[in-house]
Amino acid sequence: MRFMVMIKASPDTEKGAEPEEGLLLAMGKYNEELVKAGIMREGGAGLMPTARGARVQVRDGKPLVTDGPFAEIKEVIAGFWLWECASLKEAIDWVARCPIAHGQDRFEIRQLYELEDFATEGEGYEQHRKVEAAMAAQQRQD
Repeated sequence: MRFMVMIKASPDTEKGAEPEEGLLLAMGKYNEELVKAGIMREGGAGLMPTARGARVQVRDGKPLVTDGPFAEIKEVIAGFWLWECASLKEAIDWVARCPIAHGQDRFEIRQLYELEDFATEGEGYEQHRKVEAAMAAQQRQD
């Protein structure tokens, strides 16, 4: 099962605070553990503050843009990983081991849909399967 693990923002991350001393080293070690365990196969990253971003809503094919920063910090994502775990419980267990910085002690874990979760017949399925296969081949080359 694949999961997106999202790290929720804090007031410090929204201010663009630098990582505390030793945090980058601790996160590097944590990420190494994830890779060695076969959990992190697709990566992850920290996100810049919302002041450097935008929210976009599309209506009638036209973008309605709201520039950051965004007021509701509790709804903001500060970083993410893409993991492969045997279960939601395994993902939770790995999150519990994560180094905590800047008050970022809130996470959200969401399972990703796989193509097999949908109907496996018809032209749409076949086209999507071909696109996924081509993307996987490209990633192996990169």
